[in-house]
Amino acid sequence: MASRAKAGSNEPPKIIIVKKIVSDEHGGHHGGAWKVAYADFVTAMMAFFLLLWILGATTEKQRKALADYFSPTLVEFKQNSAGSNGLLNGSSLVDADNYPHKAAQTGSRQLTVPIGARGGVDAGSGPQGSLKRIEEDRAAFNRLRQTLTARMAGRAELRQIAKNVSFTQTREGLRIDLIDDADFSMFALGTTALAPRAATLIDQITDLVQPMANQLAIRGHTDSVPYGNPNAMNNWMLSSGRAEATRRRLHAGGLGDGRFERIEGVADREPYVPQDSADPRNRRVSITLLYRRG
Repeated sequence: MASRAKAGSNEPPKIIIVKKIVSDEHGGHHGGAWKVAYADFVTAMMAFFLLLWILGATTEKQRKALADYFSPTLVEFKQNSAGSNGLLNGSSLVDADNYPHKAAQTGSRQLTVPIGARGGVDAGSGPQGSLKRIEEDRAAFNRLRQTLTARMAGRAELRQIAKNVSFTQTREGLRIDLIDDADFSMFALGTTALAPRAATLIDQITDLVQPMANQLAIRGHTDSVPYGNPNAMNNWMLSSGRAEATRRRLHAGGLGDGRFERIEGVADREPYVPQDSADPRNRRVSITLLYRRG
């Protein structure tokens, strides 16, 4: 800014320069350095609370698995193994297998998919695979059930005990239960002697089972009524004896010894009527046609 010169003076006008100084004593509050520090603090707190949540929401076994998962030395091992070694003690069946040959190994080769993941005629749904055999067996079991039901309906002595025969599809195959009740018993009371109608029924089963390739499992059951002298006879002896008597009748009808996979007696440990262990329906013999194995 220039000031006015005095009148009659030849001096040039004076130039006045005004310098404004802006104080920046508050400038630090408007910078970005503190924001970085605050973000780091919030991140650390979030990680801390996440850790507290994990400690409270997991079991000791799961916490160990989490710790192992984040260990670089163990991650490499888990990538080359199968079984229960992954995060939270689990891994996929398609994981690469690299089993240690020692007692502490985990997993089993039977539970993994081959590296090539290729099937064949004897695998899965192939012409000779397990799924194909199960499908064929189920169809054969259904035909046997229908035929046996028709035969029992067509014969007077068997028609009366048709209600005592039960068919159940199980994981092992088709189970045929020959069940006692208050009016009928497959065996003479307290013995292993087959009643005439029960023997005729087993003969019909033998006739239908004989052309099949399936093996059989026979299991005897009793009620919980005890014997007066358990040293002379007890329910364990009776149940196994009745299972063996059933096997002998099937064998006499033409089934070879190789057709029987197991014969067992379980006394009253698997009741048909769980709410009443003394119910006569708990006395029964189970004949199971097993699925064929490859």
